[in-house]
Amino acid sequence: MTGPSPLPDDRPAPTQSEAVAALNKLFDKALRALGDAGKQDDACELAAKGWSLLRQGWPKEGERLNGTLHYLTRTIKPTPVADAGPDRPLEVRHLPPAERHRLIFQTYADLAAGEAFVLVNDHDPKPLYYQLAAENPGAFTWEPLEEGPEVWRVRIGKV
Repeated sequence: MTGPSPLPDDRPAPTQSEAVAALNKLFDKALRALGDAGKQDDACELAAKGWSLLRQGWPKEGERLNGTLHYLTRTIKPTPVADAGPDRPLEVRHLPPAERHRLIFQTYADLAAGEAFVLVNDHDPKPLYYQLAAENPGAFTWEPLEEGPEVWRVRIGKV
């Protein structure tokens, strides 16, 4: 196999944003295939790292990978409900998705070491787990308290 074929003279080279968007579409497709092949955790870790790289400079592409994370974690696994204890609840079900993430990340950033909050959501927040892990490896705790099908609650703490 030889190197990449040159673009025809009548086709301009893609802009940086166009190239990022095209590559991200391919990345999304590959991540979904990896997840569908039984490697959801691997796919989620890669999607969260991609999201972390893109969310500031290319927010639309970051949102695509946020959607990918939600696709990869779409299964429902009911578990017993646990008490939230003294941690403050963070109810986000009434907010649009982009606003939810901003509020959740700000709430986490505002925690002191050893503090926690209980996220109350209307879908599995597992994509958030991978996003926190990508940006704060080893610096947070994650304790599921209730896992659907209508309400998910998870205690998120700062180490």
